[in-house]
Amino acid sequence: MLEINNYNSNILSDITFSLKTNENLIILGENGAGKSTLAKVLSNLIENNNVNVFNQNISDLSDNKRSEYINYIPPKLSIFDEYITLREFFELACINQIDNKKIDDLINILNLEKLEHKHCKAFSSGEKQLLLLGSSIMHNAKITIFDELTANLDISRLKEVFDIFKANYLQQKIVITHNLDLAYALKYKVLYMKDGKILFFGENDEFFSTENLKRFYNNSIQKVNEHLVVNL
Repeated sequence: MLEINNYNSNILSDITFSLKTNENLIILGENGAGKSTLAKVLSNLIENNNVNVFNQNISDLSDNKRSEYINYIPPKLSIFDEYITLREFFELACINQIDNKKIDDLINILNLEKLEHKHCKAFSSGEKQLLLLGSSIMHNAKITIFDELTANLDISRLKEVFDIFKANYLQQKIVITHNLDLAYALKYKVLYMKDGKILFFGENDEFFSTENLKRFYNNSIQKVNEHLVVNL
């Protein structure tokens, strides 16, 4: 369970919503809408007293307990040593002790066998995004927030990420994305932001109605055969 009540800052205005246990969420909005700032507030990377996770105020939790409850995955990979290998990176993501079987299974799930012993420095931007996804699966917090995880993925990799999300390798998920087709296909609840305010919070089918697509995207998006396409 996650809730935020009446959070205000110089970027965000009157942010209030809640998620039940096992409810997943898509966060949408234009560049600069405040999506990443909201993610950092929810995970307490921006300290506050407005967020509760599993009936506890996030500011009262120890670092270890907070990391069990909520995990923020940034939009870009940043590590202290880019010369560590993929396998070493996943070993570092193990919380208590290295679990080689789990790492082997994860490398197979992500189809990264060819990169297992290569240095992270040599990876493409899309491959680095998969490292971030892998680390989140290793960590497996109760809630994982993904900030533009799919931004640099090609179509085949995007489908793999979709399948991983649907297969529930992770627990509760909050996904910030500009990919409307992915957002529509996942069927998660939707929160839409503009200028630091929440303009919509509700069910997936309601948000992706023809009326709301016109309202939020100015007739630039339409549904065709259950997919979203851009009107060019």
